[in-house]
Amino acid sequence: MRNIFSSYRAPGAVLETLLAGGAREDRALALCMGGCVAMFVAQWPPLARQAYLSGEELQMLLGGTLMGVVFILPLVLYALAGLSRLVARLLGGQGTGYGARLALFWALVAATPLILLHGLVAGFVGPGPAKSLVGLLWLLAFGWIWIGGLLRSERGMAKA
Repeated sequence: MRNIFSSYRAPGAVLETLLAGGAREDRALALCMGGCVAMFVAQWPPLARQAYLSGEELQMLLGGTLMGVVFILPLVLYALAGLSRLVARLLGGQGTGYGARLALFWALVAATPLILLHGLVAGFVGPGPAKSLVGLLWLLAFGWIWIGGLLRSERGMAKA
């Protein structure tokens, strides 16, 4: 929990601490899946609202979201991490694929409180400026933590 709050202040330092534990793909996969499950949970309030307002079946909405967020999104995230590593390498980065994956997956986990808040706002308040503001805050936090961690990883300061 302390690492999550520290990531908003110094994302590179937190990632360096995580990388110091050595390259463990099980940890990276657990972070990826944990972040995706949290994103799935964040979708429950807006999906419940949608089902109530439109008369759609909630279980069908949840099933589709589960498939997309928990089973397909991790594959997309792995591809995105690989692409970010490739771009960093072309720009002279000295990191590793594991470092790129960990930076992305940690950013997803560290930004979880904001995505959960976004889900609550979307479910209870609905569309509007509040939902947009929280979504923007999540996007900025996610980007800040991901880029900060990736830069630290690619500078070769903490190779895994």
